[in-house]
Amino acid sequence: MRLKRLEIFGFKSFGKKATLEFNAPITAIVGPNGSGKSNVAEAVRFVLGEQSMKSMRGKRGEDMIFNGSQQGGRANRANVTIAFDNSRREFPIDFDEVAIGREVYRDGSNQYFINGTQVRLKDIFELLAAVHIGASGHHMISQGEADRILNANPKERREMLEDALGLKVYLYKRAESERRLEKTEENMKEAESLRKEIAPHLRFLKKQVERVNEARDLRDRLVGQYREYLKREELFLEYGKSTIDERRAKPAKDLADLNLKIEHARRELADGSAEDEKSRRLLDVDVKLRETRNRYDELSRAIGRVDGMIEAEEKQIKKKEAALARIEDIPVRLGDVEGVKSAIDSEWSQAEHSGDIGFVKGALWRAKEHIGNFVSHHRGQSDIRTLTKEDYRDLEQLKGERAMIERDLITVRTESDAYEAEYRAVKVEIDAEKERSRDTERALFEMMTRRKELEAALDKLRSEEESMARDARRLEEETNEAAVLLGRAVLDYSQVAIAQEEIVNEPREMQETRRREIERGKIRLEDLGAQGGEDTLKEYEETLERDQFLEKELADLAKTKGSLEALIVELNEKLDSEFKEGVKKINVQFSEFFRLMFGGGIAELHIVKIEKRKRKDLDLGLEDIPGEEMPEEEEEDEEGIDIAVSLPHKKIRGLQMLSGGERALTSIALLFAISQVNPPPFMFLDETDAALDEANSRKYGDMIENLAKFSQLIVITHNRETMSRASVLYGITMGADATSKVLSIAFDEAVVVAK
Repeated sequence: MRLKRLEIFGFKSFGKKATLEFNAPITAIVGPNGSGKSNVAEAVRFVLGEQSMKSMRGKRGEDMIFNGSQQGGRANRANVTIAFDNSRREFPIDFDEVAIGREVYRDGSNQYFINGTQVRLKDIFELLAAVHIGASGHHMISQGEADRILNANPKERREMLEDALGLKVYLYKRAESERRLEKTEENMKEAESLRKEIAPHLRFLKKQVERVNEARDLRDRLVGQYREYLKREELFLEYGKSTIDERRAKPAKDLADLNLKIEHARRELADGSAEDEKSRRLLDVDVKLRETRNRYDELSRAIGRVDGMIEAEEKQIKKKEAALARIEDIPVRLGDVEGVKSAIDSEWSQAEHSGDIGFVKGALWRAKEHIGNFVSHHRGQSDIRTLTKEDYRDLEQLKGERAMIERDLITVRTESDAYEAEYRAVKVEIDAEKERSRDTERALFEMMTRRKELEAALDKLRSEEESMARDARRLEEETNEAAVLLGRAVLDYSQVAIAQEEIVNEPREMQETRRREIERGKIRLEDLGAQGGEDTLKEYEETLERDQFLEKELADLAKTKGSLEALIVELNEKLDSEFKEGVKKINVQFSEFFRLMFGGGIAELHIVKIEKRKRKDLDLGLEDIPGEEMPEEEEEDEEGIDIAVSLPHKKIRGLQMLSGGERALTSIALLFAISQVNPPPFMFLDETDAALDEANSRKYGDMIENLAKFSQLIVITHNRETMSRASVLYGITMGADATSKVLSIAFDEAVVVAK
């Protein structure tokens, strides 16, 4: 890569455009003091991205712009463009020429360009870092800065050497890695903080979700249990009804036939003993006995009905007692509600006919008081938690009615027993008196006995039928409750596969056990919450997803942290090894240049430890606390560069003992040694030979000729010896218009013209 040209317009003293071509290994820039020679070097610093105005002898960006003169006005902007030959593609750009430009305006704003395209300053630095050059590198040695490396402390010297050895790229990467590591650690702390923040809420949601899932599982289980229970109960009722009808058919038919036979026998007996008083008595007693038995049957059926009503009333009372356990289910008298409504309607009616907003607000406040008093009154009533006499009134009436029926039943049974006894007595008398009608009467008695058995069997079937009716009503109630609690899906039990034989052969207690188990499940479901849970599940899933994301993010960050730490260690090792190797190479060249400049002697660079004092945290004031020792933090030692020189024929072994000329020669030897170890593409030397005498100037000339084999040199000088080593000479002059002008001489062309 070769520096091709430098274009300057409006920069400092260059009020008009000036172009400097660099086609020779050594180009010298000469001119009287104040003509603007050093402005050329500063223009190069400027275009390469220098941000320190002090290093360019200015305070603001506006100081870089030509301020005009008596003959001409000032410029509005300063523009510098530097062009490089990129035919070998040292720059990672697919162009044979790379032109870097920078413009500064009066408001201090800057613009940067690469081949005419505006870019960022960062892009300029990255492009230049690829070829190890920069705005303030070792290849830019301005006037008065040659001695800077000797005056620098060990740490600053190390930084200069790292820059000269091209290790800045590792430093940039390490700094970037450390910045990313710090950011990664901050992100890890933030992610951990977020996880800790949502952890209690996540645990709470997890418990809620467990309750919701338990409730759902319980609902599903209850649906299955209900379906099986309802299916079995329905099959049982259907089977019971069908069997009762089948079992009733034959006894009913037999009873009808038997009644006809009994009537026929009675007619025979009546015809045979029409005038027999005892026969008439027997018939009268039989009629009364039948009436008594019919009354007995009616009372028995009435007791069955009352028992069913008592069972239903007791169930309602149990439900009311369970409702009283929940304050929100306590019933309220309709009259109390209507009273509150009437009071509110009255207030509202008065407010509607009033135009006073204050009166309307008062009406609203009084309506609110009515409602509050109503709620407070019934909330206080809820603390009683007991049923009133009115709740037990119907049950007590039913029990009283049952007791009356039982008394009547006992009375009827006593009458029936008396009539039976009378019937038997009369029958005995008739048997004794009417031997001839004994067979008919015996047959009649047997038929009546058989009729009694048939009637008893039919009564039993009627009782079973009434029990089936009660079970059917209870099944209907349970079906409605199941539909309300679990939804209409519970009614879809037609597909439940249960054989009729299984229902017939199973004890009835098994079905009652299933019903009790369902009741326990319903109570548990009410405790868990019968409805809802979708919002909780959604929130839990979102929170869990966020926690899992943070966990994955932490794992990725930890992995990134490990990679960055490993990269930093690797960069430190590479930086240390290459730095030490570079110091060895510099020492070889430094020793040779030093002996050349001084005719002997020894000069070396040494890597030294920079000790740092232990740091105490004085801000905490722990030294004032009795029994507390102040914590000490020892900073890690750093390495720096020390310079050891020994002049021939002199007992001088330190930089502080060198004279001004000796310091200049030493700094030049070191700078040239550094440049030769890692040759930059070009070097700007701004009057670095100003302090040299004639003999040392020749040595200096030999050195730059040797250095020109590795780097392109642009030398700003007043020294004739240095000028003689250049192939192209640029002269900088300044006329009356206070602008710098450029004149050029190519020595090869001048020799040809002179001949």
